[in-house]
Amino acid sequence: MSSITTEIVATESSIQPFFERALANVREDVAENPYIIEAFKVLTVGGYRSAIGSFWNAVVDDLRNKIIHRSLSLFNKAAGVGKEVKCYEDFQNFVNDDQLIEGAYKIGVIGWEASKILKHAKETRHIFDGHPKSSDPSIFKVLAMFDDCVKYVLNEPFPPQIVDIDEYITTMDSPNFDRNQYAVANALTELPEIYKTELINRFFTVYVHPNTSSVLRSNVEFAGPILWKVLPKEIKIQIVRRVDQQITKSNTELTRNAFAFVNGVGANAYLSPTSRSYLLAPLVERLKDHLDDWSVENECVRELEPYAANIPSDILPAYVSALTHTYVGYMGSSYEYNRRDFFANGAASIIPKMFEVFDDHAASAFVEAVKSSSLLRRRIESPTKLTRLRSLANIVLERVSGSFSQRKFLEVLIDEEKIEKFLRQLG
Repeated sequence: MSSITTEIVATESSIQPFFERALANVREDVAENPYIIEAFKVLTVGGYRSAIGSFWNAVVDDLRNKIIHRSLSLFNKAAGVGKEVKCYEDFQNFVNDDQLIEGAYKIGVIGWEASKILKHAKETRHIFDGHPKSSDPSIFKVLAMFDDCVKYVLNEPFPPQIVDIDEYITTMDSPNFDRNQYAVANALTELPEIYKTELINRFFTVYVHPNTSSVLRSNVEFAGPILWKVLPKEIKIQIVRRVDQQITKSNTELTRNAFAFVNGVGANAYLSPTSRSYLLAPLVERLKDHLDDWSVENECVRELEPYAANIPSDILPAYVSALTHTYVGYMGSSYEYNRRDFFANGAASIIPKMFEVFDDHAASAFVEAVKSSSLLRRRIESPTKLTRLRSLANIVLERVSGSFSQRKFLEVLIDEEKIEKFLRQLG
C-alpha cells in the first residue's frame, strides 16, 4: 500500500492526537462549533478537503460574530462592501472572504499579521476544498492550516466594543461624562484608524463651532490630547491644515477657536507658515508698539511662548527684536517702586525659555537687533542693562552651530573685559 493510500485510510486513533493538539487552544465558547465538529468527523476518515472547508467555515463564522460585536457600522465604513451589512445573514449575502478579512483588520478585530496569515489560509481552503482537481492535501497541510486559524482567530477573545461616536459626543456634552483619564484612554486608543480619524475631526468641528456648550468644549480639551497622542502624523497634519480653512472664512471667533484647539493638543509645530504668520504677526507688532507697557508685554509674551520654536521667517527679525527690547527694559526712577531697573516681570521670566529654542537664523536676528537698535544702544550704556543683554547672548551662544558667522560678536558681547571692543562694534 502506498504512503498516500496509508494516509487516506488513517484511523481515528492515529489522527485524533493531532486534531486534539490543534483543538486544545480553541476558545471554550467555540469548541462545540458545528463546523469544528464536522471537521473532526471528516478528518478521521481521510476527508482532508472537507475538513479544510469545515474548519474555514468556523473561522468565517467567528470573524462575523466578532465584527458584529465590535461594530457593524464601523465595518460598513471600513470594508467598502457596497451594501450595508445589518445582520449575520447579510455577511452570507454580500461579503466575500477577502472583504471579511480586510474589514476585520481595518476595524481592529484582527491584527496585520493575522490578516496576512488568514488570506493564506483562505487560499488553502480555496485550492483544496474549492477545486476537486487539485492535488490531495496532506495531513500536515491540514493541521498547519488548523494551527494558523486557531492561533489568529479561534483562540483570540472577542475584541472590545467600539464606542459609537455620536453617542460618545452626546455624553461628552453632559455632566455624566467620566473625566477619568484611564477610562477615556481605554475608549479612544482602542479605536481603529478610521474611527480615530473621524473622532478627531469631530472634536475639531465641535470645538471650533461658536454654539458649542462650555461643557462639551471643556471635555474636548480633556479628551483631545489623549486621542492626539495615538494619531498617525498624516492625520495630525490634516487636522491642523483645517486652521487655514477657518482663516479663509474671515470669522474671528472660528479662527481663534481653531488655533486654541491646535494649541491645546500640542500641535503648533504642524501649523502652516500662513497660519503662524496670521496668528503671530499681530502679536509681534503689538509687543513692539507697546514697549515698556508691562501689562501688554506680559500678555503678548505669554501668547507667543507656545510658538517660540516655530516662528515664520518673515516675522523672525521683528519677533527677536521685540523680545530683546522687552527683556532688557529701561532704567528709571519711581516714587511707587523702590527700584531703578524696570522691565515686565512676567515677560522677563518667560523670554529666556523662548531664546533656548533659537537656531542660527534666530541668532542672526538677535545680533542684527543688537547692532541696529539705537534705543537698545542707549539703554545698555547702563551696566545693569548690559548685564541683562549678556544673559540673552549667553543663551544664544549656547544654541548656535559651530559655523555660525557671528559667533565672535557674541563672544565679545558676553566678555565683561571687552566692553569697549563690543561698543566699538556697534558703531
